[in-house]
Amino acid sequence: MKLFKGVFASVIGVVAGASIALGATGVVHKNHEHKHAAGCGHTEVKHDGHVDFLHDGHMHALEKGAAVEHKLAVNDTFPAGEKPVKHADAHKHGAGCGHDAIPHGDHTDYVVDGKLHHAHGDHCDEHGTLN
Repeated sequence: MKLFKGVFASVIGVVAGASIALGATGVVHKNHEHKHAAGCGHTEVKHDGHVDFLHDGHMHALEKGAAVEHKLAVNDTFPAGEKPVKHADAHKHGAGCGHDAIPHGDHTDYVVDGKLHHAHGDHCDEHGTLN
């Protein structure tokens, strides 16, 4: 029981010390200094009847003045299956590759000319097209 209490206390300490907390609709960035708006410099994505903003690998929606984490659902519009895409060069998607990262289901895709690319082994799979 002591181990469980220690782990629980550690988790609570990490959450309490972080700038995020679990909200009713997802993770809320309480101290997100940047104010997302049209033309703010972040890629805008139409999502479930509103606009989200891609920011450092996150997809933020504005809810009651706070930045709330969203992600694309895996569905017919944004499937997660194998649909290989050829790149003209040996480009590899990942942190710092130059493409916006977007959360999709349980993984991260990258936006290339409005299409979602998912790094998969030695190729990329297309996971749909943004509107």
